[in-house]
Amino acid sequence: MPERDKILKILSKLIENGILTANDVKKEFINNVKFGKDSLINQLDLVSREEFEVLKKIVEKQEQIIKKFQKKTKKAKKS
Repeated sequence: MPERDKILKILSKLIENGILTANDVKKEFINNVKFGKDSLINQLDLVSREEFEVLKKIVEKQEQIIKKFQKKTKKAKKS
């Protein structure tokens, strides 16, 4: 049985018993959505914007160095 079916079954039983109100259901739903979002983000192994910018600068510098070496090797082959 899928997880969502279990959750819906539990919620429906609680509502039938009058234990939960509509606000409680709304809060529970929002918490579940937030948990799912956080879980997905952790699975994707995302990096922060700061880390991305630092890595981007490093890659750009390495590309410039590679281009310089390629130009030098082309000149050396022509000689």
